[in-house]
Amino acid sequence: MLGTCIENVRKNVPLVHNITNYVTVNDVANVLLACGGSPIMADDEEDAREITAICGGLNINIGTLNQRTIPGMFAAGKRANELKHPILLDPVGAGASSLRTDTAVKLMKELDLTVIRGNISEIKTLAFGSGTTQGVDADVADAVTEETLDSAVAFVKNFAKRSASIIAITGAIDLVSDGEVCYVIRNGRSEMGKITGTGCQLSGMMTAFLIANPEQKLEATAAAVCTMGLAGEIAWSRMQDGDGNSTYRNRIIDAIYNMDKETLDKGANYEVR
Repeated sequence: MLGTCIENVRKNVPLVHNITNYVTVNDVANVLLACGGSPIMADDEEDAREITAICGGLNINIGTLNQRTIPGMFAAGKRANELKHPILLDPVGAGASSLRTDTAVKLMKELDLTVIRGNISEIKTLAFGSGTTQGVDADVADAVTEETLDSAVAFVKNFAKRSASIIAITGAIDLVSDGEVCYVIRNGRSEMGKITGTGCQLSGMMTAFLIANPEQKLEATAAAVCTMGLAGEIAWSRMQDGDGNSTYRNRIIDAIYNMDKETLDKGANYEVR
């Protein structure tokens, strides 16, 4: 069951190196602490290699991409590969600009990535080398729905196999595949889209799950997705009159803080195809 994965995070307290965007960096750190991990952030090229060496895994997020931090991403990634640490790439906004698209594609080509996590438009951009997104949000035309689910599962399996990475597509319906099987996950609330950074938070937490579950990377990835979605459901059930998206953000972090094996196993809503 997926609940064992969060137990292992809490037992091992994995240290995660995050090169992430400055819009959500504080929330990423807090979610990592909430799930039982430990965050550290370093994006300067000289600093990034050393910090990577003392961590268990690397989370690369291109949400506020700039020329200063790109060399640090590659330096940290190559060091993580040398140490055989898991690397997660979150290609935020790939397809929205040439710099984002080209950088994400180059990271995918030059680094051995354990997981690539993004929305459907971002993942399609990496799969095809070009694409379009609505800013950092998925294009409505790309959305994974019950009607498009079979083709979406086939797509994610194919791309996972071709990229030799676990692919995690998050949205109304989440898909996680290693190329052989695909977790179809239906946890979460649409209101989570009103909070900046739930995807960034998930990428940081997912990296902690990967570090703590080295022999179950696919299950760890799926467990992290279920944890975030279930936390969104629990948090929404606790909203009071007058609460808004700021309170909802905090309640999600609190729900992750209080998540345990039994709650996750009971609340995880998924099928395996």
